[in-house]
Amino acid sequence: MRDVIVVGAGPAGSRYARQAAGDGLDVLVFEQGEIGEPLACSGHVSTDVLEYVPPEDRESLRQNEIYGARFHLGGPDSRAYPFYKDEVVSQVIDRVGLDKTLARAASEAGADVRDGHTVTDVEEREDCVVVTVSGPDGVQTHRARMVAGCDGPQSRVRDAVSLPEPEELLHGVLGFDDGPEDSDFVDVHLTVPRFFAWRIPRGEAGVEYGLAVPPGESASDRFDSFTDAYGVETDRRCSGLIPIGPPESVTSERAFLIGDAAAQTKPFTGGGIRYGMTAADHAAREIDPTDPATLTDYERAWRQDIGREIKLGAVVRRGYSLPEPLQGAGLGLFAGEIGVHMDEPSTLFSRAQLRALFSR
Repeated sequence: MRDVIVVGAGPAGSRYARQAAGDGLDVLVFEQGEIGEPLACSGHVSTDVLEYVPPEDRESLRQNEIYGARFHLGGPDSRAYPFYKDEVVSQVIDRVGLDKTLARAASEAGADVRDGHTVTDVEEREDCVVVTVSGPDGVQTHRARMVAGCDGPQSRVRDAVSLPEPEELLHGVLGFDDGPEDSDFVDVHLTVPRFFAWRIPRGEAGVEYGLAVPPGESASDRFDSFTDAYGVETDRRCSGLIPIGPPESVTSERAFLIGDAAAQTKPFTGGGIRYGMTAADHAAREIDPTDPATLTDYERAWRQDIGREIKLGAVVRRGYSLPEPLQGAGLGLFAGEIGVHMDEPSTLFSRAQLRALFSR
């Protein structure tokens, strides 16, 4: 019997598997398809994300460095409100390459990582979990002391053990123009109901366009209008769900959720790579597969670490729906040099941000 079966080899699942296997646990990882495919997540991340990657792989994953963002209340020709630093604010990375690199690191740490395996059922028992998997060798069952659900917004693990769903699921769309662009500002358009659209230069890899919309809105139609305004036709397009708002519990008797399955994401951007890997580290430190009581320690630890940031991020997101005159007044007031961290809304009140604000 394994110590832990991990369902999903995205950043959260692979990070947990790497840490847990490195601590001596017997870890088995299942990924439904090819690791990293299909792409359904932006490659624009904070500068901290590559710290979770082996040092020798960081430079090959980095595609561009970003120093700021231009906010718009209309299309590409509308007034831009710039927010920037004199140092790198964020990075654009090879998103598929990130998944593959993290999964390889988990395997090198001792985890048994298997792609092309679809988990079809999870049964919790008094002394173990039984995971049913369909793969190249047919349908098999595997036993473990615990199961980690790292299988995204529509988590099969979450459903199988009857854990609550995220508060909200947004529909995100990405498209890519392969023409290279190495500019160092992203463009953010507050023109989408309850969210935004974006344009991200990816260096030699081209330009990423994207947006997310709440249920009931047509993501595809809005994306077409957005790219038409820029005068581009994207060569590739992909889409996926973005979970917002963690449920009250992400653990059951012998199961725990990490990453998008637990809605450990930023409400104001939808990104969840760093939050998911942060929670993965807490899971590896706190959870003892032989002692289900330690699942409570995991719940406490990750919420103490990033729970406040998630709540503040929800407040920031409400500003996207303010009347346009108020949005313009706020952007005009705060535009300029900033001292914030893109993953930490609490830094809006930091000394660095106050210094930047009052030094203008």
